Amino acid sequence: MNAPRERMDARDAAREVALRLKEAGHRALFAGGCVRDRLMGFEPKDFDIATGATPEDIMRAFPKSRGVGEAFGVMLVRHGGHTFEVATFRKDGPYLDGRRPSTVHFSDEREDALRRDFTVNGIFEEPETGEPVDYVDGRNDIAARLIRAIGDPHARIAEDRLRMLRAVRFAARLGFEIEAATGDAIRAHAGELKSVSPERVGEEIRKMLAHRARERAAGLAESQLLDGAVFGERAATAEFLRLHALPEPAAWTTAVAAWYLDRMANGSRVPRPDARTRAEAVAKLRRNLVLSNDETDAIAAALAVRESLHAGFAARPLAARKRTMAQAGFDAALEIVRAEAPELAAAIASEAARELPERRLPEPLVDGNALLGEGLKAGPAFKMLLDQAMDAQLERRVATRAEALELVRNLLRTPSGGGA
Repeated sequence: MNAPRERMDARDAAREVALRLKEAGHRALFAGGCVRDRLMGFEPKDFDIATGATPEDIMRAFPKSRGVGEAFGVMLVRHGGHTFEVATFRKDGPYLDGRRPSTVHFSDEREDALRRDFTVNGIFEEPETGEPVDYVDGRNDIAARLIRAIGDPHARIAEDRLRMLRAVRFAARLGFEIEAATGDAIRAHAGELKSVSPERVGEEIRKMLAHRARERAAGLAESQLLDGAVFGERAATAEFLRLHALPEPAAWTTAVAAWYLDRMANGSRVPRPDARTRAEAVAKLRRNLVLSNDETDAIAAALAVRESLHAGFAARPLAARKRTMAQAGFDAALEIVRAEAPELAAAIASEAARELPERRLPEPLVDGNALLGEGLKAGPAFKMLLDQAMDAQLERRVATRAEALELVRNLLRTPSGGGA
């Protein structure tokens, strides 16, 4: 049996795919983000290939390839331990739904470059030599650090309105500016973003806020008048205090909660939206971004626990503080509070590291079976007794099952302690 082939370097594997197409008589070039990133001095992680080969030609060269958009000439080719998107050069027909062309026509590399979104993404590269093939002046825009639509920006936006958010994401991530005419077109068409499916908007926002450039992405989204698609209304945030302070690997759900609070601040360092206001905001986010249940819960928990940390946290009994530390959303809330009240956050973080480092309550010393064993019938008293026993355990007033049971017995002897 032959030993499995080792995983190749991604560039080498992509180069071999392009070379096999070339040997079959077809033009093949690296395309899109991998070319842009290399020209900027970054090592690309993914490589896309644009080619004069049709899907049938690609299948002949790579019999195990599979179509993911054969009508658009897009095939997936597995080679060297990597999967590459290989797309036939094409020219798009009219966009009738503001998302995808109604027809495509296989064409040449120049027309394929001209149908793309932004100049920085429209550059090709010769796989063998690394020589750029630039029909859209993208290299000059990389040098000038500009996101510029290819051709008429109004036409590019009309074809796919999600390109407005993509311009913001690329500008933020790359540290570029949005070129003036492209920015004018985005602001002119910003209201049309509501016609884009919320699933697609949500995916762009997730990518923006999961990246370390999230603060700039939020600022650009607001300056380009696109934030209404996220929150349901537009705003001009004076200071991104919370977004700025989030650690680089923060969850995107924490980031959107921080952005919401930054928008609410209006000069207040610690805005205090009530439970109803928070619930309405989370409901809008769920609807506008098509959040999963887990994402919805994460945002709601971060906002609720943050409020709890600001509302006299230090004055509560130790058991109550530990219960808060064990809540979903505690660490996310703490990341936000660090920006608003650094000393409070430092004190809470220190106590949490000492008292509940795993953010999980211990197994209870007594449970419902133990109460039944004491002759107590199931009923409303159960929860009260179990909560009080757990409080004592969290505060180290009891350390063994026997001590916890004795506490329960003492509670049962008191008039307000419960009963059978």
